[in-house]
Amino acid sequence: MAFRNRMRPLVAMRAMRALRANPDDTAAAIRVIGALAGNSSGRHLRRFQRSERGARILREKRDLYAMLTDRERLHAMPPGSLGRTLIEWFEREQISTEGLAEASLAARGPADPGMSEDEQVFGSRLRNLHDVFHVVTGYDRDLRGESAVLAFTIGQNYNHGIAYLVWNALREEGWSSTSGKLIRQGYRRGQSAKPLAEQDWEALFERPIDEVRQELGVGAPPDYEQLRSVGAPALSA
Repeated sequence: MAFRNRMRPLVAMRAMRALRANPDDTAAAIRVIGALAGNSSGRHLRRFQRSERGARILREKRDLYAMLTDRERLHAMPPGSLGRTLIEWFEREQISTEGLAEASLAARGPADPGMSEDEQVFGSRLRNLHDVFHVVTGYDRDLRGESAVLAFTIGQNYNHGIAYLVWNALREEGWSSTSGKLIRQGYRRGQSAKPLAEQDWEALFERPIDEVRQELGVGAPPDYEQLRSVGAPALSA
């Protein structure tokens, strides 16, 4: 039987207050998403299972975590490749896939025993792709970039919890503001791009990032003025 995730609005409200107090609190953002996601992921998983590549990924139990945490392997990839660009971004932003996994564990706890193996593999893949989406789209870790990459994500696969975070950003910043325009652009890019979750990322990491962007229909990274949080590393001069 498929796992059922009930809505928990009070949990989301408390997590949202924590996130407003500290925009770099990744665990709080994950709690908001988890509390309001409902069964969004179930619909995405069924579509993933019906696709040839998605079914193969699930059958092979592919997990991007090992590659994303292998710094030596990523550094050895060609300059300008997706993998090399990714590790350089991790180091510049002082973040890691391990940190995202730890924040997810702190926010949600261990996997629910009611989840199927396919649900666990799929959920892990979506989580590990978040930072890949940042690098592929060109939306950075800053506050505007984070909202835009979340909008891109719901353009790919709608999720009530992620949509709630995006809606809050739009409400606070304004529909026609710089942030609002970037968020709306991110959503449109997500809708027009190929389904990224089912791509063969293990092979794509070795390829030039510009080729990957073109092949997947993501488009060129946008030129926008970043809005950095207090806790984020300062941009290089």
